[in-house]
Amino acid sequence: MTRRFAIAVTLVAALAAALAGWLAWRLSIAELEARLDQSLILTGRAVETEINRFRALPDVAGEDARIHAALQTPGDATAIATANRYLETIAAHSGAAELFLLNGDGRAIASSNWREADSFVGQDYGFRPYFTNAIATGRGQFYAIGVTTGRPGYFLSTRIDGVGVLVVKVDLLPLQQAWVSARLATAIADGDGVVFLSGDPGWTYRPLAPLPAETLARQARERTYVGTDLAHATPLLGPGAPVLHDSSGAQMRSRMAPIASEGWQLVAAAPLAPVASTAAGWMLGAALMALAASGLAKLQHQRRQLVQLRLAQGAQLEARVAERTLELAHEVEARRKTEAELRAAQDGLIHSEKMAALGRMSAAIVHEISQPLAAMEATLAATELSLPAGQTATAKRIGTVRNLVRRMQRTTKHLKTFSRKEQGTLALIDLALSVGNALELIAPRARAIGVSPRFTPPPHPVMVRAGAVRMEQVCVNLLLNALDAVEGRAGAAVEIRCELQDGTARIRVRDTGTGIAPDDLDRVQEPFFSTKIGGEGLGLGLSISKAIVGEFGGSIAIASTLGQGTEVIVSLPLPPGQTAGEAA
Repeated sequence: MTRRFAIAVTLVAALAAALAGWLAWRLSIAELEARLDQSLILTGRAVETEINRFRALPDVAGEDARIHAALQTPGDATAIATANRYLETIAAHSGAAELFLLNGDGRAIASSNWREADSFVGQDYGFRPYFTNAIATGRGQFYAIGVTTGRPGYFLSTRIDGVGVLVVKVDLLPLQQAWVSARLATAIADGDGVVFLSGDPGWTYRPLAPLPAETLARQARERTYVGTDLAHATPLLGPGAPVLHDSSGAQMRSRMAPIASEGWQLVAAAPLAPVASTAAGWMLGAALMALAASGLAKLQHQRRQLVQLRLAQGAQLEARVAERTLELAHEVEARRKTEAELRAAQDGLIHSEKMAALGRMSAAIVHEISQPLAAMEATLAATELSLPAGQTATAKRIGTVRNLVRRMQRTTKHLKTFSRKEQGTLALIDLALSVGNALELIAPRARAIGVSPRFTPPPHPVMVRAGAVRMEQVCVNLLLNALDAVEGRAGAAVEIRCELQDGTARIRVRDTGTGIAPDDLDRVQEPFFSTKIGGEGLGLGLSISKAIVGEFGGSIAIASTLGQGTEVIVSLPLPPGQTAGEAA
């Protein structure tokens, strides 16, 4: 009897340990993958933000007359020297690693590093995809190790005048250094699956999977990772397995997500050792609990035998055992609740810290950019005032640069809008009042172009649940866009209406401007897309307005006829429990 009982207890303990270990492993893996997915989202946004800082730089720098002069007169040493100094200045102020200008054959004729021993000037880069793609399609982007300097970078290019290409080299190594410092097992692989940035040095310039021969041949032609041996590099991932190994050989769980705008893969990994430790702990705990339960069962059996001998003592002992069992159940339940509360508090603290870090990063960027831009604006204004009479061309160029500076200042202003939330909760506001306040704010701009927006207040308040300040911001953005569209046109008119229609509150802003081309209509609400030819538009107004209205549960629709005008319709839901008649 005793031996059979010992065997049964052992089997129950083993089964409980196996089940608990399996459940703990599955739960820990799910939690680990959730953390990795969050890390992928944050890291992907950081990478895209870093690249987007420089995405427009080739287009902006390529508009300068010095770049056009260097392409049109490549034999003019003075024009080339002027272009070199201009590119050197742009690189210093923008933070880009290098800027260089290629002629139609792919040879560098001017570069920001023209003073250095490893200057790009005179080098042939016609084999690089960023050159061939820019010549073919107008734009190019390519990550590679520099064939001249040996330093890796991300190359963004744009075609200039159809006969040249302006290239910006962006240094992404600070991202890798941050990952290394934070001991993050994070990496980025290119479209072929080759890791080029990694928080683990042992992963750099290794493929995720074996590379086909044609891929290796193409990379050799393009000299993508010159100086590395990808053909003999060991792949990081096994067949169909999301398991990586760090430099010490320890197993790591990995997750991947695409960076669609660049065609890359973002990889995040974490060690499996803590997961295994957790599972082992649960297995041990389950085994001990099973043994304890079996022991209690044996004890109960013995006590029942004692009850037959001594009924009084047995009843008392059974009562005590039942009381203790209840206490244990209450204690277990209390501990479970405490653990759940601790996990919830920990998740909240982690989320708060992440959001605080994002806020500090955005504020730091705005702070660092705003002051230099203000200084540049003041310097250019003083230069323009001190020009001798008759310097019309110089004054025009200075004015162009000032417009670009103002554009960057407005961009930083919008960054403040993205990083700062309006205080307080949403409240019932009158849309007509928000429209009236917005009209007062844009009145100077309207007077400057000689247009008076027409607004007839509705007969009854149009109440919605929103933020008053952000709703005014949406109205200001839409009115300014309308004024920009009608500026300089004969019979210019801007009309704004506030109404209730089909149980929905709506704001309609209509202008008689140039309208929007059908091909651009679906893109005007994207960030940094603008149809304004003069360079004044940042492409942020509509995207900000769309985000704000989306927070209020509404939407923005745009109807436009090319050459006749545009109408923007903001739709907001009525407060819960109210009908159109009650809101009116």
